[in-house]
Amino acid sequence: MESVELLREAIRIHGEGIPLCAVTVAGARGSIPQEIGAKAIIGSDGLICGTIGGGRVEARGIAKARELLTTDMAAFLETINLNRDLGMTCAGEMTLFYEVFRPDSIWRIVVFGAGHIAQRLCRFLTELDCRTICVDTRPEWIERLPENNKLEQRLVESYADGVGAVTPGAFVLAVTMGHATDVPVLQALSNSGVRAAFIGAVGSDSKAAVMRRELRERGVSEEFIKQIQCPVGEKIGGNTPPEIAVSILSQLVRLRGSNRQ
Repeated sequence: MESVELLREAIRIHGEGIPLCAVTVAGARGSIPQEIGAKAIIGSDGLICGTIGGGRVEARGIAKARELLTTDMAAFLETINLNRDLGMTCAGEMTLFYEVFRPDSIWRIVVFGAGHIAQRLCRFLTELDCRTICVDTRPEWIERLPENNKLEQRLVESYADGVGAVTPGAFVLAVTMGHATDVPVLQALSNSGVRAAFIGAVGSDSKAAVMRRELRERGVSEEFIKQIQCPVGEKIGGNTPPEIAVSILSQLVRLRGSNRQ
């Protein structure tokens, strides 16, 4: 696997909320089983993709990476003498650089609905340091979303099918075609047991009342219902899709800042 493809795979895995460690051959002296710049992506269960040389070297790298994933360390650098430290016949030395990426280090936003508001909002979000997943049942709307490595376009048969994209601590937005399609999403999210950092839904006060009543009738807990911010967004601007998108973006940025403090 080429380095660019490996990094794309690491971004995809990280975006799913899976902790990982990237190990890079950062330096070398003498005879070694890989070249400088070679990378491996390692998770808590072991090697995911790539290679730093195989055999004892890779086993050492995997063991150290898995150890780092259980700590608070973000990076680690070590130089290994292949003969003295690993008992290999190679007489060289390798310097390995470990970088740990944890789910809580990335701001994840899941947008249900790819309509007029989401089209604007997702474009704004690609300018921020976050990872966005936009879920919709309509291929024609999914296809209108911009191509960007910070934005994943997810086509599903029903909106509720996209709840698997929500990881702990994610921000969730329900901006589908109306409360009739928002409610099943929110019910599925409640049933999943995943604790989102924020849940917002587009609508008026009257829509919010109807939505909350229907969720109660479906057996959704009052605790979950109280988490839902509806109408979502700051009280700024008008009622056009771009202005609504800006109001939602403003609220997300404000809440993200509060969570960091």
